[in-house]
Amino acid sequence: MALVLHAGSGNKNAAKALIAAEYVGVEIKLTPNFVMGVSNKTPEFLKMNPLGKIPVLETPEGPIFESNAIARYVTKLKDGNSLYGSSLIDYAHIEQWMDFSATEIDAGIARWLYPRAGFGGVYLPPAEENAIAALKRSLGALNTHLASNTYLVGDSVTLADIIMTCNLYMGFRMILTKTFTSEFPHVERYFWTMVNQPNVAKILGEVKQADSIPPPPSTKKPAQPKEPAKPKAKEEPKKEVKEPAKPKEEAADEEEAPKPKPKNPLDLLPPSKMILDEWKRLYSNTKTNFREVAIKGFWDMYDPEGYSLWFCNYKYNDENTVSFVTLNKVSGFLQRMDLARKYAFGKMLVIGQEGPFKVKGLWLFRGQEIPQFVIDECYDMELYDWKKVDLSDEDQKERVNQMIEDHEPFEGEPLLDAKCFK
Repeated sequence: MALVLHAGSGNKNAAKALIAAEYVGVEIKLTPNFVMGVSNKTPEFLKMNPLGKIPVLETPEGPIFESNAIARYVTKLKDGNSLYGSSLIDYAHIEQWMDFSATEIDAGIARWLYPRAGFGGVYLPPAEENAIAALKRSLGALNTHLASNTYLVGDSVTLADIIMTCNLYMGFRMILTKTFTSEFPHVERYFWTMVNQPNVAKILGEVKQADSIPPPPSTKKPAQPKEPAKPKAKEEPKKEVKEPAKPKEEAADEEEAPKPKPKNPLDLLPPSKMILDEWKRLYSNTKTNFREVAIKGFWDMYDPEGYSLWFCNYKYNDENTVSFVTLNKVSGFLQRMDLARKYAFGKMLVIGQEGPFKVKGLWLFRGQEIPQFVIDECYDMELYDWKKVDLSDEDQKERVNQMIEDHEPFEGEPLLDAKCFK
């Protein structure tokens, strides 16, 4: 019995097995006229995979589903090929990168692409920000590895490269624009090297990179169909009555003058001796002797009448069990605080060597209270407990110093990361 792969043409998960088959010299036939949503709902198909998902490989020993399992099976059909390396450590590293590809790259692309493309999930901007940050972190790790390696394992193509390329394929085609991938030059080089390998190109064909990100789905309700207009009864023509022309002054009054944009209440506060941009420049430009230069400069500039300092502590630190999820959570918060950039400076510390991680922050705000427009517009604010810094307390003042300079250890624990809003 020949091997039969049930999937539609162009499916990136089916391509994994088809490319592996080209490398090892195994013949696989694609089911002709496969129609997604029809062929995979038949009783015969559901006997092979009760979930109705593709691809499924029919073999003499029985069916196999899950694309990576199928690719592994195909690779091991013939001895002596190099797709699984030449040693036990090669095998382990190949499996390692296959897992990384599935859990970090494939899942990361899907979390960004699917809600936009309408493949599943609800499009939510904060969730998208977190998805993009997580994907960038994963691609960054891959980019670092590929900086000194042509392929993922060893000096030739392995199954790990086939799986990785197929998972990147959908992203490059549909959402990973050149502007985005240019941050990861070694990943770019690797991907184009792989898709131009003869055995890969035979299955994937010509690959074109996305030139734009798909727009998010429209939230507008479809317009209701209009009722057919009823024929109007014939009316006798009315005699035209000319109205007297309005005086020019009256006509001018009818056009409303554009209303001035309301000022932010913080712009109406009395002038402060502290120039926030000067502090931000001092913070950014101080590379050595930070305490003697930047911290001293901060207190020299600080205006307790025009500004206030606040500590914040995340309310749900017990949920911060995964490092990159916690870091993405903080990054998203800082992005959403952009509306306050003119009036604030902040430091956010992620504390601990392993989860659950603690998230604590220090914020400098214009005025004596946290600005109301920040509380109203940035939903993250309610996820933190806020406490105004008492500058008469030397311990609190020293805590401010340590948070500004990313002092480590902080309160007896190492820092996982420190982020600055400026």
